[in-house]
Amino acid sequence: MWLAIVFQLTSLLTKAQHVCVGKSTFRSPANSDIEVFCGSQTVSLQILLCPIYFHGYNESLVSLNCEHSKHQCKGTPDWTADPPVVKFNFSITEEAIATCSSKLIVNQEVGTEIFSDFSNVQYINISGVVCSEDPNTGAISYHQELMYRFSCRYPLQYLVNNTQMSVSGTSVAVKDSNGSFISTLSMQLYSDSQYTSRLRIPPGGLELKSRIFVQIKASNLTKRLNVLLDRCYATVTPSPENPVYHDLFVGCHNDGQTIMGINGEEQQAQFSFEAFRFVQHMNATLSTFYVHCVTRLCTNTFCPDLIQNCTATSNLRGRRSVKEDQDATVSDIATVSSGPITTRLNQALVAADEGVHQPLVNDTMLAVSVAAAIVGIVCLALAVFVTFRTNKSKGNLNNTICFNQKP
Repeated sequence: MWLAIVFQLTSLLTKAQHVCVGKSTFRSPANSDIEVFCGSQTVSLQILLCPIYFHGYNESLVSLNCEHSKHQCKGTPDWTADPPVVKFNFSITEEAIATCSSKLIVNQEVGTEIFSDFSNVQYINISGVVCSEDPNTGAISYHQELMYRFSCRYPLQYLVNNTQMSVSGTSVAVKDSNGSFISTLSMQLYSDSQYTSRLRIPPGGLELKSRIFVQIKASNLTKRLNVLLDRCYATVTPSPENPVYHDLFVGCHNDGQTIMGINGEEQQAQFSFEAFRFVQHMNATLSTFYVHCVTRLCTNTFCPDLIQNCTATSNLRGRRSVKEDQDATVSDIATVSSGPITTRLNQALVAADEGVHQPLVNDTMLAVSVAAAIVGIVCLALAVFVTFRTNKSKGNLNNTICFNQKP
């Protein structure tokens, strides 16, 4: 077995010697040998191979955080690159970070630059080391240990200018920009409080006051991070920046028909509201609007400090006032949007708006006619009765005159 390992190492060294000889990178290792790419989905490392071989190692003898027994922590050589490199990649998930023993630390700092409006901003730092395994098994070694340190720092805020708008149920991913932290947000509409039945909007629209359940969910997050909604509102166009809007809630201030569910407690946030119409659609049978939610991330230990204390008179809890927060969140925090939501007028109201009054007029005329007929019949009966009484009185008078003329 050892002979096979020695043969393999000899073959690798021979190959490396052939490729690396004459290259400027065939020298002792230096700090500049490693490049770190803090991507939106993964952390990627790229280390020059020739210095590793120059020092008596090869790509099979270096691994992430000295986890030499785990194949997931090994690098992949790229001999086609000039100069040759060994590449390491791992995704930004708590599971992948923990697999190779990289460190994940969340720090709280005062907001600066684009986050200067925030008194508290959280950053996530992912760090580790690529180290070598000594091939010697004896009591001594002449190999100097190799160690390349790396780290990536991500702000946990979403930047609205890096966000793509979604339709209902479609994920939204923040693009890679200056190493900013990324996840995937999605908004889905439901028709039940268990959030199991997707909302289906009929062609004729939803009835007014139908309750709509909204869920904003994040994926590709570590278990430490939760979703926090600062504000949700509706506009008549897909753009969240439309000047005509209706706030469903802003901090502690809720619309009368909005019911808050989960917020800042899990990797999803939930609330519900009743379907409504915009006044500018008052002359239309259908009214269409879109829901937008201003969203950010926070660790589960720090979210309680960001959630406003709605029982306090100041409505403050370690953050700015509601008004200030509302002005800032539209431009500083990611906004995820729904697809079109269409509501309809009640059919009875539609008939009234369209002037369909003829059945009511006909019913009135019928009632008047019946009443007139009844009055006519009564008058006729009275006339007959009066005539009958008059004729009877005349007959009695004649009989009386005849009786008086007898001798």
